[in-house]
Amino acid sequence: MEEQILIAGGGIGGLAAALACSRAGWPVALLERTHEFGEVGAGIQMGPNVMRRLIAWGLEQELKEVVAFPELLRVRSAAKGEELARLRLGERMRTRYGAPYATIHRADLHTLLHKVVQQRSDVKLVLGQRLESFVDSGSGVQAQTLDGSALEGQALIGADGLWSTVRHRLLQGAEPRVTGHLAYRALIAQRDLPAHLRSQQVTVWLGPNLHVVQYPVRKGHWLNVVAIVHGAVTGEVDDWDNATHAGDLRVAMGKTCDRLQDLISAIHTWRLWVLCDRPPMAGAHEQARGRVALLGDAAHPMRPYMAQGAGMAIEDAACLERLLAVPGLSMAQRLERYAKERWRRNARVQARSIRNGQIFHAQGLVRWGRDQSMRLLGERLLDVPWLYRF
Repeated sequence: MEEQILIAGGGIGGLAAALACSRAGWPVALLERTHEFGEVGAGIQMGPNVMRRLIAWGLEQELKEVVAFPELLRVRSAAKGEELARLRLGERMRTRYGAPYATIHRADLHTLLHKVVQQRSDVKLVLGQRLESFVDSGSGVQAQTLDGSALEGQALIGADGLWSTVRHRLLQGAEPRVTGHLAYRALIAQRDLPAHLRSQQVTVWLGPNLHVVQYPVRKGHWLNVVAIVHGAVTGEVDDWDNATHAGDLRVAMGKTCDRLQDLISAIHTWRLWVLCDRPPMAGAHEQARGRVALLGDAAHPMRPYMAQGAGMAIEDAACLERLLAVPGLSMAQRLERYAKERWRRNARVQARSIRNGQIFHAQGLVRWGRDQSMRLLGERLLDVPWLYRF
């Protein structure tokens, strides 16, 4: 059996896993079903818990070339435009948690990880190959791709996303569930916006059955905007880059304040993403069995209401790196420890993300209570020490 680790999936989670395994001293063969590496999607907010991992991997200087470092997170009423609460980021995050709070476009993070992984001689990137099946023999894993190619390794890491083939083969569970929420996302150059709509802060607009998040990316030169509304599913739910019409979103915004309406109207091209997730993890058995483990969305897809989907995948990879370097354990024992260390935290973030969605989209008395709590508690309510200190 070859002394290598197989990884299915070449997204952010898969590339982070490849880097982690290589750093732990294991050769890697990564299978990516597309014929060239690329990434689509929205921006990513990276809290100190994520930035610490990336900095520990020696990526601090490269990150500075592509991220933005917002100084403030503001929560505002989508209906009236008034500020409800604010959280200082910037130096406060660095001092309190040992790393900055950053925002980045998903494609930029993917490109950076791809570049770093390419430079490692013990990582082989196999493009145009989709894992179809595998067998855990107890002494290793034999995998077969869709075109019939065979590979073998000491372990298999499924980092193949929400619709994971590895998860399906390993757990034989239900399909991901459709949440009933639709995400409209856009990226626009700040110079193309009217001056009063440009921003270097994170702003979250809360309204009944909707919310909008905006923040700078690409060193602040671009603005990432994501609007999430309740709505019926149209098109394929497994495609997170559907074309859509700007008019649909303007209708969904309803009676929101002028400033938010102006922002939505200033952006003419939107992409639609049907939000799906799974229930919070119920145990370590959902993250690893034998010599096969799951990472990121393959294990714990979550709603984006804590901005931690990519973050939990990177934390998974960092944990995997540490345990793969532990001597004297079998591969199955290493992966068992990995699953035991990760599942509770991942489940907590999944559950909190669901709860945040209910709070963000609240109506009536719950909405009134939310707004009053934010005005009263402010920063104490918005900060998340258990998440950022991990």
